[in-house]
Amino acid sequence: MFQSFTASTRPSDGPPRLAALRAELAVRGLTGFLVPRSDAHQGEYVSPHDERLSWLTGFTGSAGFCIVLPQIAGVFIDGRYTLQVRDQVALDVFTPVDWPATLPGDWLRTHAPKGAVIGFDPWLHTPDEIARIETGLSGTGITLSPVTPNPLDAVWTDQPAPAQGTVRLHPLDLAGKTGAEKRAELAAELKRAGSGAAVITLADSLAWLMNWRGSDIIRNPVVQGFAILHDDARLDLFIDPAKVSQIPEEEGVTRHPVSAFPEALRSLNGATRFDPATAPVAVKAALAAGVPGADPCLMAKARKNPAELDGMRAAHRRDGVAMIEFLAWFDAHALDGLTEIDMAVKLEECRAATGELRDLSFDTISSTGPNAAVIHYRVTEGTNRRLAPGDLFLIDSGGQYPDGTTDITRTLPVGGVEAERREAYTRVLKGMIAVSRARFPKGVAGGHLDALARYPLWLAGQDYDHGTGHGVGAALSVHEGPARISRVSTLPLEPGMILSNEPGYYRPGGWGIRIENLIVVREAGALSDNRAMLDFETITLCPIDKRLIVAAMLSDEEIAWLDAYHARVEAELSSAVSAEARRWLAGACAPLTRS
Repeated sequence: MFQSFTASTRPSDGPPRLAALRAELAVRGLTGFLVPRSDAHQGEYVSPHDERLSWLTGFTGSAGFCIVLPQIAGVFIDGRYTLQVRDQVALDVFTPVDWPATLPGDWLRTHAPKGAVIGFDPWLHTPDEIARIETGLSGTGITLSPVTPNPLDAVWTDQPAPAQGTVRLHPLDLAGKTGAEKRAELAAELKRAGSGAAVITLADSLAWLMNWRGSDIIRNPVVQGFAILHDDARLDLFIDPAKVSQIPEEEGVTRHPVSAFPEALRSLNGATRFDPATAPVAVKAALAAGVPGADPCLMAKARKNPAELDGMRAAHRRDGVAMIEFLAWFDAHALDGLTEIDMAVKLEECRAATGELRDLSFDTISSTGPNAAVIHYRVTEGTNRRLAPGDLFLIDSGGQYPDGTTDITRTLPVGGVEAERREAYTRVLKGMIAVSRARFPKGVAGGHLDALARYPLWLAGQDYDHGTGHGVGAALSVHEGPARISRVSTLPLEPGMILSNEPGYYRPGGWGIRIENLIVVREAGALSDNRAMLDFETITLCPIDKRLIVAAMLSDEEIAWLDAYHARVEAELSSAVSAEARRWLAGACAPLTRS
């Protein structure tokens, strides 16, 4: 089984570790230190070697950081983790900070002494990140100073070794283009832009560019390494040789040890693109003629080609079968006194039964009662809760398959559920349907569509503290930039982009609701004024629970969309599930009635 339900760090571990780090900072003449949840590749997930934030504080969320000062240590978390952080850190020595409502520069202005020197590891922070903090410190006399080696690593005496996962080939029928074709296309783009080379540091960019998949990071089949792509399509690849010992050498690709990467950067004389949003500060510092610009793989990777889309559709059909088997089982056993862990294990068994599951795409969020109000809740043996009559059960999960990555959330009733929760569920559903039905001109960004999902909740004075949707990789990372549906996103959506559609509502201490499908941006044709339009194809195939719907709150158009979606799910998957699940599916996909 892939799923783990044990926490690696206890809150009681935090105080002595913090004291040891402060002592090390004093030896190095530093007032404070930035501790991010990141590695040199800036991925959402990190290997055990890079779990510095979790090791120090106990906080295991996928986003956040700590600023350590002599008298205070702030743990910065966003709205998804306000409840989780208080359960995981020692509150007598760590202070949760609401971020981005409070920015690190402003916090340091308040808490750091005059003339403070705040250290940071230049391999773990991006130029954009450091520049934002320095802007916030303007005029204070507080300075940020790059420090190597990392002082936290000096006190983490049993730090695991760096990841050394093996690499496998991603076949051409799923990739759609050879690695050589991708390198040639991106090199031509560099040449047009006047750059002689580009530095690639993102692990999923490297995997996509090479048509490789890896095992360095749990849940994400990425490859940790670095690359320099030249404008003649040559590629210098910096990677642990043991990872690729079974992968044939490619013409135009020269392999080097990772230790050679800094010197290779210093030897580049011409204009060299680096991404200030994703590359380490150390990369910028090493380049003689660095030119800020987006990672050249980002947009090409986000716009899935037909082969990648076909693979994702196949993965979602397979995953839909697993979900239907699980939901049929859930309805038969929800009142049997089972727990959140029981539910997560059962769903993973259903996915494994497909014979194609390589891993989960993220740690399953299996939550009921007040745990469901914790947006990125992760069940442990200590928090494991039994499903109880009247509760809502929220399960957000996904699988990594050879041909695709899935991410789906369903909220389910445990017996009868009170009206207030059903009304909130219906508002969330209305928002999800609104995004699913959206038709919009080319040039519209995710930020323009975000309000569609929130409007039904806003009318009731409600909202949720996360984005409506994130990009999803094709047999890659379940969270993939740069496309998203969020009020802060200005990137225009383009055909082939895959996004999640997942509005929610959460009552802290009580319950939580989220409904999620994955959608693909596609051409929708022109209307009367000949304006080119886009819309979405839903690729997730799984019933949406009708028992929580207040049908009177839905319009005729919304009911028509739901009925058509359910008819499609039944038509495509009924023959692929067990006889028992087929009977359940017929009822779950029956047309919604207003009575």
